Amino acid sequence: MPTKTVIIIVGAVMLMMGIMGGGFFLLWQKMTMTMVQMQQQNSQTGPEAEAAALAEEEAAKEAEAAKMGPTYKMDTLIVNLADQGGKRYLRIGMEWELSGPEVVQEVDKRMPQLRDAILMILPTKQYSDIGTAQGKIDLRDELMARVNSIIRNGAVTMIYFTEFVVQ
Repeated sequence: MPTKTVIIIVGAVMLMMGIMGGGFFLLWQKMTMTMVQMQQQNSQTGPEAEAAALAEEEAAKEAEAAKMGPTYKMDTLIVNLADQGGKRYLRIGMEWELSGPEVVQEVDKRMPQLRDAILMILPTKQYSDIGTAQGKIDLRDELMARVNSIIRNGAVTMIYFTEFVVQ
């Protein structure tokens, strides 16, 4: 083999080894940086940080529970749904959280209007409208808006479904 060919082959092998070494070096640097970042995250979200976050979350829940207003339990309602054939019905129980104790008297006084308003909304719904979690949230929002449009002093701040059966 001529020396010129050997020199070219040795040069090509050296060049390939240099490229591979550089690639491995860059890969090692990237892995080291990633590991350092993960360790920093773990130190920030370690057991102490998780415990502090849980304690803060529980304190927020307790504060929210302390702010909860008086509740009013509605009688259970049973309505036919607007599905094809009218074979499905909804049995729904609700408790309303009120903005203050003075609202209880107005709710008692306006109960026929409130029940009528709710009974005008529920039978227009199809199972596909209320069968998902988002559908229930939308129904809750619609009911709250309608009820609050009737109540003059105070408001219903939240509706809690205590029973929700579709058959």
